[in-house]
Amino acid sequence: MKKYKQIDWSLVTIPIIVVFGLSFLLERFPKNSQLILEGIRSFLNNQLSFLYILVGLFFFISTLYAAFSRIGRIKLGDSTDKSEYSNLCWGVMIFTSTMSADIIFYALCEWLMYSSEPFIKQKGTTMEWSLTYSLFHWGPIAWSFYLMLAVAFAYMLYVTKNKRQKFSEACRPLLGKYTDGIAGKLIDLIAIFALIAGTATTFSMSMPLLSQTVGVLFRIHQVKQLSIILICVVVSIYLIASVIGMKAISRLSTICYVFFIGLLLYVLLFSGSFSYIVDAGVQAVGNLTQNFIGMATTTHSHSFTQNWTIYYWSYWIVWCVATPFFIGSISRGRTIKDVILRGYVWGLGGTFCAFIVLSSFGMSRQVKGLINATQLISDGQNYSQVAIKLMETLPQYRIALVLLALAMIGLYSTVFDSITMVISKYSYKQLAIEEEPSKAIRGFWAVIFMVLPMALLISNSNMDNIQSVAIIAALPTMIVMIMIVVGFYRESRNHA
Repeated sequence: MKKYKQIDWSLVTIPIIVVFGLSFLLERFPKNSQLILEGIRSFLNNQLSFLYILVGLFFFISTLYAAFSRIGRIKLGDSTDKSEYSNLCWGVMIFTSTMSADIIFYALCEWLMYSSEPFIKQKGTTMEWSLTYSLFHWGPIAWSFYLMLAVAFAYMLYVTKNKRQKFSEACRPLLGKYTDGIAGKLIDLIAIFALIAGTATTFSMSMPLLSQTVGVLFRIHQVKQLSIILICVVVSIYLIASVIGMKAISRLSTICYVFFIGLLLYVLLFSGSFSYIVDAGVQAVGNLTQNFIGMATTTHSHSFTQNWTIYYWSYWIVWCVATPFFIGSISRGRTIKDVILRGYVWGLGGTFCAFIVLSSFGMSRQVKGLINATQLISDGQNYSQVAIKLMETLPQYRIALVLLALAMIGLYSTVFDSITMVISKYSYKQLAIEEEPSKAIRGFWAVIFMVLPMALLISNSNMDNIQSVAIIAALPTMIVMIMIVVGFYRESRNHA
């Protein structure tokens, strides 16, 4: 009962009203909603693209400075604290609890999305540059958002030992007493809304692929209804795990990682395209290394930057209100340098392997003439349908589809386990580090997270609409993120 008295009801009720209000509007007025979303996104793309680009560079450079300056030697905890998790367990949790099932969807389909872009076509080697930009959008800048905030949150939890586990609390070095007032409340509301937008985007983009996969395996043709059922299944799994606690999250992460690696190994070893995949991967990594600075600062790109780079930075930003907090919470006893460098190794290793294997596999099918994936997209098939057709070119493809489905369900569950735990902590006025949120509040957020994705699926929102939700939510979030980093540097000078 004491915990319920500590709940900050304004941070619970206001998001509920907004989520159900938005869901109603999307279902009741889909065309008008689309026009409004398109208008806001167009304004942000045309007027503020430079801001998103500069923020990405700021975070990437900040991680390098934090790791290799005196700040990097700061231990996240007391001098006697030791790491709670082994390097392997920590790394697996870093990846599976931050990468949702959309990594599989994009790894299979993103090269197809880029192949029709004029900016990519003008470079000549379309396949090579499509994979290169995938690695860029899931690469160092993207992970810098997570890692820089992760050390800031861990510093707040284990060095300064702030009493509140909230997004706003990380702004205290700048806001001071105003953190306890309206400013702090507004920041926490921004965080909750951003996270709801992030979960909606993730579910809405990649759930059709999971539905198509399960549909093929069990000969079910009602994809939309199946998507809604699968959302409920995923919510049930992560609800159970989040209620049990961190032990369940750790074990689920390990199981999920096994299925994910199993999928990659099956494609790599049995697709007959081993040499093509390795060659394409080496070429793309080399291309990214040589052109990284130019890619990170490009704005004039026939709208490619606005359509994709701005979207991806926004997508990672809206997830930054939860996943870095989770990374920070499992990093006690490590140094800042260790968290950043090991985080890059595990994060980039997992994302690069996924894209190199799955994207190169799809491209090999296109190049060898086994399937004309680009033509299927032109003919009106959606990306999930084409991804399934690509998988069906594998020997004993049902094994691959089972691995894909299990990996996606596992990745969904582990990510939502971690964010449900984090957002539940945000709901309290005050919660000690060693305390966990009540099971009821965790269950409440688990259910709320599925409302907006269902509305987007029911209203048949297109990819642009779904992306727009993330881009709009990212703008206020990135401002708060900058405040957190600046506050961290100000505070850490006392311990460096």
